[in-house]
Amino acid sequence: MYKLIVCDMDETLLADNKTITPKTVEAIKRAVKKGVRFSPNTGRGFLSVQDDLEKLGLKDVSGQYVISNNGAVIVENKNNRIVKMETMKFETVNELFRLGIEHPEYCVHIYTPDELYIWNLNDEEFAYINGRLNDYEQPKDESIEFLKEKQITKIIFSVPSEGERLALQKYVQENFEEMNITFSSDRYIEFNSKKADKGQAALHLGELLGIKPEEIIAIGDNGNDVPMIKAAGLGVSVANGREFVKEIADYVTEADNNHNPVAEVIEKFID
Repeated sequence: MYKLIVCDMDETLLADNKTITPKTVEAIKRAVKKGVRFSPNTGRGFLSVQDDLEKLGLKDVSGQYVISNNGAVIVENKNNRIVKMETMKFETVNELFRLGIEHPEYCVHIYTPDELYIWNLNDEEFAYINGRLNDYEQPKDESIEFLKEKQITKIIFSVPSEGERLALQKYVQENFEEMNITFSSDRYIEFNSKKADKGQAALHLGELLGIKPEEIIAIGDNGNDVPMIKAAGLGVSVANGREFVKEIADYVTEADNNHNPVAEVIEKFID
């Protein structure tokens, strides 16, 4: 029996209109009522999913969790209590920041556990994040010295083309210390501590809850979801997932993110 579902948010749980459909809400509530834990496993910060948690009946609930910042932060929903965090060295983040800010067409995001700072926010990027990330700051200075004493968990660039993202990945792998480099939403290249990814976090949460890897379902669509899809007992790609994600998944849904793929998984494997 599966006891924990970890689920990506954007392009997986959320429809293109940035909401959870009523059918999926009801399916998740049924699963939770049966004793299954449901944990968003997102690249975003945990504060950005509070409205979704409320809709699911999971906001401020003991024993329910969010995995955020690409696996760098695990938070219990009750009082938003951080139970695990993996940070990055300031010097590494600063070097990456300098690399990103040199390209005015790249939008640069830097995350702490509960804050988000964005540089070079253009109209196209604003349209994408609006309704997803509404609580952020836009520093005027092209310096992150003010973050030197903060706990930085992730830095990402929004990069126009996949070719550029792949070239950046290669460059950073060859010129920076080892870290986890992933892709998401067909627009971001993401940098985390090598100790932080969605798979490691899912397994750690399972261990915390006494749940074995084979009792975990992981649902996602893109590159940053691959570690959890590989780690879980049942790794699922939604129908709109990238082809390389579908290839490593145990199950591919018939439905895309606009047609209740998470409900499909619950109906097939939980109900």
